[in-house]
Amino acid sequence: MPSVLVPLAQGCEEIEAVTVIDILRRAKIDVVSAGLDHQPVRASRGVMLLPDMTLEAALQQEFDMIVLPGGQPGTNNLKADARIAPLLRQMAGQGKYIAAICAAPSVLAAAGLLDGRAATAFPGALAPYPQVNQQTAAVVVDGRIITSRGPGTAIDFALTLVELLLGQTRRAEVEAGLQR
Repeated sequence: MPSVLVPLAQGCEEIEAVTVIDILRRAKIDVVSAGLDHQPVRASRGVMLLPDMTLEAALQQEFDMIVLPGGQPGTNNLKADARIAPLLRQMAGQGKYIAAICAAPSVLAAAGLLDGRAATAFPGALAPYPQVNQQTAAVVVDGRIITSRGPGTAIDFALTLVELLLGQTRRAEVEAGLQR
């Protein structure tokens, strides 16, 4: 069974975090939500999220994919955490999937992972990174890097992640259960 790490920073976008975790778990993917610290995570709209474990504990495991929810100040907190960029580069170097939504693709860009690649993000989030081939699609897949625009694209983003990890048939099964 594939395994996915979802780091949860204080101020993350709750729709993106919960949608990704929920849909991947519906697909029977092993998802670990990991807080950057030992506290419950207060998301960008005040919703309290309880991570499965700390990022420090999660770093003792191997994952097939990492997914960064966006939101502010969550995205800035991900960028400021000294463990995130090296983890992203390590996983990319191992050929693992790297995914980010909303403002979080800027974390990938800051880590140098989007240079010359196609990506999408919340409008303006990638403006400081002219080396990124910015797209407007809801979800953009460039090799093993997947990006998406924001809360309104979270279901499409999560279903794309299911498809990449488990195939079109499993994606269709999960999507049918959502009654879209």
